[in-house]
Amino acid sequence: MTVSKQRTGLYPGTFDPVTNGHLDIIRRAATLVDKLVIGVAINRDKGPLFTLEERTAMIEAETASIARDTGTVIVAEPFENLLIHFAEQVGAQVIIRGLRAVSDFEYEFQMVGMNRAMNDKVETLFLMADAHHQAIASKLVKEIARLGGDVSNFVPGEIEKRLLERLGR
Repeated sequence: MTVSKQRTGLYPGTFDPVTNGHLDIIRRAATLVDKLVIGVAINRDKGPLFTLEERTAMIEAETASIARDTGTVIVAEPFENLLIHFAEQVGAQVIIRGLRAVSDFEYEFQMVGMNRAMNDKVETLFLMADAHHQAIASKLVKEIARLGGDVSNFVPGEIEKRLLERLGR
């Protein structure tokens, strides 16, 4: 009899706000692991538009249907320590990173090397963003919304509503 080990993945990010691109990566990652931890980075340097609690709640709400559809346990947890330490803390065997362009890979490649030097038992898996979502970045979504543009193709309806409310639109 073989005993299967639970595969736990970690998908980290700031998620300010969570976009359709993030949700695409989450949906696809959920088919690869038994449990997916969405690591919501505190990252005070970025000066997020939404609080940590708001970002975590938005991710939980937007991923509930993905968890139901895939049977994968999906949890959102805040973190402020080193990514590799957080991966160890949540028992992740794999860190999942989404790539939009070659420029993303250059940065991520360096991160993988550093993380592997600290713990070579945690793998990194890159998922290319779907072609429909490759241009989406939270920073650009906020800027478009701030300047009165339509962001409905980039974020779910509830996120768009919250974003526009936050910006006083």
